[in-house]
Amino acid sequence: MSTRFESSLAHLPTPGLLLDQQRMDRNIARLKRHLQGLGVGLRPHLKTSKSIDIAHRLMATPAGPATVSTLKEAEEFAAAGVKDILYAVGIAPAKLDRAVALRNRGVDLSIVVDNIDQARAVAAKCRELGVKLPTLIEIDSDGHRAGIQPGDPLLVEIARTLQEGGADPRGIMTHAGGSYDARGEAQLVAAAEQERAAAVKCAEQLRAAGFASPVVSVGSTPTAHFARDLTGVTEVRAGVFVFFDLVMAGIGVCSIDDIAISVLASVIGHQPSKHQILVDAGWMAMSRDRGTANQPVDQYYGVVCDPEGRPYPDLIMRQANQEHGVLELRPGSSAQLPDLPVGSLVRILPNHACATAAQHTYYNVLSEGRIVAKWPRIASGW
Repeated sequence: MSTRFESSLAHLPTPGLLLDQQRMDRNIARLKRHLQGLGVGLRPHLKTSKSIDIAHRLMATPAGPATVSTLKEAEEFAAAGVKDILYAVGIAPAKLDRAVALRNRGVDLSIVVDNIDQARAVAAKCRELGVKLPTLIEIDSDGHRAGIQPGDPLLVEIARTLQEGGADPRGIMTHAGGSYDARGEAQLVAAAEQERAAAVKCAEQLRAAGFASPVVSVGSTPTAHFARDLTGVTEVRAGVFVFFDLVMAGIGVCSIDDIAISVLASVIGHQPSKHQILVDAGWMAMSRDRGTANQPVDQYYGVVCDPEGRPYPDLIMRQANQEHGVLELRPGSSAQLPDLPVGSLVRILPNHACATAAQHTYYNVLSEGRIVAKWPRIASGW
């Protein structure tokens, strides 16, 4: 075991969030290279990192483009100079004044609707304030969550309601969240094409009704990586690719060696009769996300690694209390429980990078075996 890792990590409080800079940079370069080959730009989703330092590595320019999932994120990134932002969650009418305030600060903020009630609320706010709110209409490309079905006449009705109220119906957006259920290259390629085709069909439906629909925005980390043709698409959104996680590894989008974040924890005890090791990182450090539970390999609350990030054979965080993590061998494993005395350090890979990172206030940036920086995350909130 390399002492340079141990000596660098030994001074950090545990639990702590580690970010492997080389892995992160490699992940970012991989997706940008792929999309460049397809002739489409990236509008990165900043909800995963919630970090100005990382945003500057993701965006094409310091001003964007960017995607966010909360208006708090939009406000924080706007304060840092990001001016081209898509708020990619259906707008609640009570949040429209905050959206307008951001636009009045010179931010080109776009919002999202997927029903006539939202469209009427946006139109009413535009008439009330004499403003023009750029709005994308969310369509359902795979039955995953929100959105209008391709071919539904409601799509045109919403666009007309927005336009007549003074809003700016800019086009279409979709999120192929169903791709998280895909397994293997063939299914992932098919999910990406399904997403593209649905979005393009809806944009054509709007154009046939007289709406320009200049934006056709698609994206999820699995489909972004496995798209083979993006004809008709103007931008791709993705977020978790910057770190990757065990869910993405289980789908087949990345390998465990690509996962760029981990939680550093200290061994605080043992339960020999139960074959358990206790650490000081529970669900408050890892989150309660069990995204791999329905995958062929359940990783429980995370895969346990040595200080260099090398997984111990079949060692997982089997249980998570608020501040206690319980490490055990995977059920049915013939591996031996590693000898980890009290005070030993381990790194735990997360199921869901967004959820785990959200439990922490900053990243301990690891490069070439040493901690080289501490990058803050933006303030939490909505």
